[in-house]
Amino acid sequence: MTREDRYAGILGWFGENMQEAETELRYDTPFHLLIAVILSAQCTDKRVNMYTPEIFRKYPVPRKLAEADVEEVFEDIKSITFPNSKAKHLVGMARMIVDDFGGEVPESPEDLIKLPGVGRKTANVIASVIYDKPVIAVDTHVFRVARRIGLSDGRTVEAVEKDLTEAIPASLRPKAHHWLILHGRYVCKARKPECGSCQISKWCRSYGNNDIIG
Repeated sequence: MTREDRYAGILGWFGENMQEAETELRYDTPFHLLIAVILSAQCTDKRVNMYTPEIFRKYPVPRKLAEADVEEVFEDIKSITFPNSKAKHLVGMARMIVDDFGGEVPESPEDLIKLPGVGRKTANVIASVIYDKPVIAVDTHVFRVARRIGLSDGRTVEAVEKDLTEAIPASLRPKAHHWLILHGRYVCKARKPECGSCQISKWCRSYGNNDIIG
C-alpha cells in the first residue's frame, strides 16, 4: 500500500464518520480557549475543564488577566499541573495581547507564537480552531498516531507536521488535527492500542505487527 492510498483511506473514513470532531476543551471566546490550551499542557482536558469556568468568570477579557498578579493567578490554577510557570505565562500572555494586539487574540500562528506560554502546537490549535487556518497542530497524540499508522516517519514534531501539512488538503487540516487527537485518545492509545475495534486498521501500517511504533 502506498502512503497516498493510506492517506486517502484514513482521511476518507474520518470524513464520513467523524464529521463533528472538535476540541474537548470547553470555552466561550478565543481568549478563553487560549487560556485553556495553555493550561492543558501536560494536563488532561478533563481536568482543565473542571477549573476553567471559575477562571473564565474571573478573567472574562485579556485586560482583567493582564491586571492580575502572578501570585493571584497561581492560586486560581494551583490544582493544575505546573501552576508556577503557567501563572507567569498567562499573565504575560494577557499583557502582550493588551499592549501589542489591541486586546484581541491574534489570528496568525506567527503572531500567536510570540505570546508567553504559546508554542507552535498551541499557536496552531488557536489558528485552526478559532480562525480555521489550514495548519496542523501536532501534540503527543498526533505525533504518535501519525507515525504508528504510517502517515509520517518523522522523528520530530516539526517533521511530522511537515508531512501531514503536505499530504492533507488545506480544507481538511483543521479537522484532521482533531481526528488524529481523538483517535489517539480513545482508540490508538499509547500503551494499549485497541486495534481490534479500530475502524481504520486496514490502512494502518502497524496493524498485525508485534512491533507497534510508540
